[in-house]
Amino acid sequence: MAYQNALSAYKETRVRTASPGKIVVMLYDEAIKQLDRGQELLHQYHSATKKDPSKIEHINKAIIKARDIITELMVSLDFEQGGEIARNLFSLYTWFNRELLEANLAKDEERVRAVRDMMNELRGAWQEIVSKAETEGLGRSTTGINIAG
Repeated sequence: MAYQNALSAYKETRVRTASPGKIVVMLYDEAIKQLDRGQELLHQYHSATKKDPSKIEHINKAIIKARDIITELMVSLDFEQGGEIARNLFSLYTWFNRELLEANLAKDEERVRAVRDMMNELRGAWQEIVSKAETEGLGRSTTGINIAG
């Protein structure tokens, strides 16, 4: 119990003290983690000779969590400052959510994998931006990066 409380406090502190860019990376990390879980469960479900209906609930939860995170990324976009990049990300996030909805309904592992792979590429780009901002920001005060896109 004490370990769980300490872990929870650590995670909360990590989020509270993170720059906006790091928070975006954390959101991507969690979405990818949920999509990996969904993929794994879908694979187990399709590989089983006898389908376990309880797996469906776990698959749904993982995919819905990923969709919720993608929605959070959508609402964080700043279209005024982000311009075309923000609009393109919004379109991509919309497609991700639609694709995951369809994948969840059809229990389509390949569609989940496609979204997961694209999210992983975007995550890498965000990590690179955050790292560059941190490197350039050494020795002077920074307010984080613009998460407009």
